Amino acid sequence: MSNPIIECRDLTKTFSSSAEVLCILDRANFAMKRGQICTILGPSGSGKSTFLAILGSLERFDSGDVHVDGYDLSSLSEKSLSMFRRNIVGFVFQFHFLLNDFTALENVALPSYVAGTPKNEAWDRARRLLDMVGLGKRLDHFPSQLSGGERQRVAVARALINSPSIVLADEPTGNLDASSAKELRSLLQNLPESAGTTLLIVTHDPDLAAIGGSSYLLKGGRFECIK
Repeated sequence: MSNPIIECRDLTKTFSSSAEVLCILDRANFAMKRGQICTILGPSGSGKSTFLAILGSLERFDSGDVHVDGYDLSSLSEKSLSMFRRNIVGFVFQFHFLLNDFTALENVALPSYVAGTPKNEAWDRARRLLDMVGLGKRLDHFPSQLSGGERQRVAVARALINSPSIVLADEPTGNLDASSAKELRSLLQNLPESAGTTLLIVTHDPDLAAIGGSSYLLKGGRFECIK
């Protein structure tokens, strides 16, 4: 694969307790092209969320090589990892994690403002992103005034605010009703074109998995290409 945006070789991750050592990723290999949508499926507890956390530098790994957009995650300092999380990756989780006391516009703009973008510029970009996700008329609404699907679309806009190279989405439709999930699938499917980003999704939802150009099954600590 030429110039992959994600490349993992012999990736190993274990969790230890007093009773056992659980191997979540067992010398796993994975690669993904820039600009594509890829989906990962697997049974609960198979390590899908842990894998995304590793790629987003939220979780350390035991051994192996992990490169994301040219960054070797095993060699970065804490300061560099913080910069990587801020500028290279965007996160969308099953639960939106919006700040309840801030409007949709403020929730989206804040990560850019905190990163040093002038306030007017951060707020202008947040407005454009909220318009892109269909919430241009809900800028001043608080999370409690938005539906579940709307809150998740705000979360998608927030993930895009710093123009990340890749968006990591962990069960993004898992907490939505069927209608809201359908709307979010359509939004996510268009992200590579509308936002110029790459999208890696972990999901149990077969309809969401179907939007990926490639799909993998994570089972027994290894990835199996199924599409």
